[in-house]
Amino acid sequence: MKVEVTDDFLRDGLQDEPVVVSTAHKLEIAAALVDAGLKRMEVASFVNRKRVPQMADAADVVPSLPAVPGVTYTSLALNGRGIQRAVDSGATDIQVVTSASQAHSKANAGQAIEDALASLGAAVAEYPEARFFAGISTAFTCPFEGAIDPAYLLRVVRVFKDMGITDVGLADTLGTTPTGQVMASLHHVREAEPDLTYYLHLHNAHSQALATASATTPSRPATGLCSRLMPGQSVSTTSPTTGKTPAPNTSGPTSSRSLRACWNGCRWQRRPLGVTLPRRLPEQTSARPAR
Repeated sequence: MKVEVTDDFLRDGLQDEPVVVSTAHKLEIAAALVDAGLKRMEVASFVNRKRVPQMADAADVVPSLPAVPGVTYTSLALNGRGIQRAVDSGATDIQVVTSASQAHSKANAGQAIEDALASLGAAVAEYPEARFFAGISTAFTCPFEGAIDPAYLLRVVRVFKDMGITDVGLADTLGTTPTGQVMASLHHVREAEPDLTYYLHLHNAHSQALATASATTPSRPATGLCSRLMPGQSVSTTSPTTGKTPAPNTSGPTSSRSLRACWNGCRWQRRPLGVTLPRRLPEQTSARPAR
């Protein structure tokens, strides 16, 4: 099984913090994460600057990132305008995101799911040179609507497929969905659309992200200091602002050098936030695959 690790600190981590980290410090963090061995990072979101001031410098961050062979930087967009800004800044790998919940879509993107998908589809068609992948927020549980029907989730997945997108991420936005429910929904969409590649984006709000990650990769229990994990047919992990950092060598034994480099990267992450990094050593879960 192929395992891919994505660090999401510069985007998902920083956008929820009460402070705005400078562009220069973001670039220092990116360099530290590259030194830690990470090959894929989500670094910015091209969204409303007033609503998310932490991402207001996205167009400055993306073109200034260190060019390293084998390292991919991705960005996020919620609508056509965001996609245009991302492409104009030089972004080549762009995650286009909508919700699986109407209520969440209206609260997060200010529009219905159908309108959001139509805007995204039109913009995706305009930029065939860009590499797009999809992200579906509240794929399993919504704070307003509760549990999401897997059949409805599948309909959203198929709209992205019709855009020509073959990589789809499913997010447990609240971090409250039980492992069994995640696995059941994942099974439903994979059975219906087996040719797509799926990722899970799991927030560790209730300390179950590693257990769910292990359930999706039973041949290798999840190991590391991660609070947001995205495993699936391919597995991506993201580093959070809660004091944990990804183990970069997920496909093999984690070396002490890799962990030290990761720890240094995490210290770089925490420094501009004015918080103390708690000591937490890697723990290995032994969750059984969900049935």
